[in-house]
Amino acid sequence: MTESTLPTNVRSGFARVLHELTQRDHTQGRLLVSILVLAAPAVVSSSGMALFQLFDLRFLGQISGEAVAAAGATNQTLRQVFQVSAFGLSIGIQMMIAFAVGRSRLEEAEHVAGQSFLITGLLALLAIVTVGLFPKFFVSLIVNDAAVPMAETYARITFLFFAFNMFAQASNGILVGSGDATTPMLIGLAQVPVIIFFEWALAFGKFGMPELGVAGIAYGTAIGGGFSFVLAMWALFSGRSRVHLRARHLLPDGPTLARIVGTSWQPALQMVARSAMIMVFMLLAGRLGSHVQAAYTIGLRIEMIAVMIAFPIANGCATLVGQNLGAGDPDRAWRAVWAAAAVEVAILWPGAVLLYFFRDAAVAIFTSDAQVAAEASEYLRYVSFILTFWGVYFVAFRTLQAAGDMITPMMISLVLAICLGTPLAIYLSGRPEYGSSGMWIANATYSVANALLMLGWLFRGRWARRAVADR
Repeated sequence: MTESTLPTNVRSGFARVLHELTQRDHTQGRLLVSILVLAAPAVVSSSGMALFQLFDLRFLGQISGEAVAAAGATNQTLRQVFQVSAFGLSIGIQMMIAFAVGRSRLEEAEHVAGQSFLITGLLALLAIVTVGLFPKFFVSLIVNDAAVPMAETYARITFLFFAFNMFAQASNGILVGSGDATTPMLIGLAQVPVIIFFEWALAFGKFGMPELGVAGIAYGTAIGGGFSFVLAMWALFSGRSRVHLRARHLLPDGPTLARIVGTSWQPALQMVARSAMIMVFMLLAGRLGSHVQAAYTIGLRIEMIAVMIAFPIANGCATLVGQNLGAGDPDRAWRAVWAAAAVEVAILWPGAVLLYFFRDAAVAIFTSDAQVAAEASEYLRYVSFILTFWGVYFVAFRTLQAAGDMITPMMISLVLAICLGTPLAIYLSGRPEYGSSGMWIANATYSVANALLMLGWLFRGRWARRAVADR
């Protein structure tokens, strides 16, 4: 049965639901409904990506332990540097578009979206001419000698095609800032089976394809990224989304480009602080042994499942805050913060308990190496404690960013990473009585301090007063 043969009432009902999901006015109506409309699709999309991450890690583990270390170290260090730059750009775009939509200035939102693609293109080019062309130099800095050949192959392919991921992330910021989290969800869900299939087929030589090993994993990811890129461009340029891009929006505009860069570099630097800590931890783990590095990689992948749930909720809150501040309603923005925080706690606290008691079973999915499993299990024991703070932390820093306060979250994260998390990890991991446990203790200490300071600044309320005054 095609759409045209469906009963009229069914088609009209579907159209109403789709319109509510993609075109809802988030400056009025029930906040919990708005949070659900913005967060639920993103959580579903993130769950799909989490499924991909699990398959990806499983495929790497079937190749070899060195493949896990090579790909994991590359993804959590080199790739993260560019990913967080794209993420910072996405955060800045989302904030600017949310404010414009809240003020009913759609042409301004579309212009910002088009200019953001120009910056994304420059970031993608930088990724290609650095790690893409000279992968051996970069991977030799972060993995042990045995894993360098695999890491070099993986990094070269990943970064030569990294533009797809960066444009997809920019598109996500554009759509979510406009109030549409459903289209990114549909794109993400369509992408996941494509990636999983091609990773499996190219890594292990299925369906007549060559058996490429770790290179097949990288090519599969690139193919899936290209698929999502095509879908995102179609959504934005076809006129089916609230933000409709046209060729004129891609003509360079110096002041707007400067405004986007000025808004985006702080959240990017904030995420660089966290990524730099992960890089240091990966280096320290490598010095303690490849089993510690593999365990840390597994722990990070499992930890990301919680992030993929918590962050979309906070991101939905950011859109609500931005649009309502743009509309001149700080009280509704505050209520959105409380509602989002309540949802985060209701999900993450039970999740922390489950992770604590079932962490060994989770690790066993990815490795049968007893030494690696023991290290990963201990790491997740500390993560289960961190999860009790993460939800409200994400809501706090995304609220501040959505209100235009990019500096404070950046400074809190940067100072704590440089002055607390990193030196504490280096010191404790160098003590024989701590070893790898010292890194996990340092990570927990940094995470809790970061959350408490972010919440303290949020409750001062300057973000709401300043945003309304700037309006």
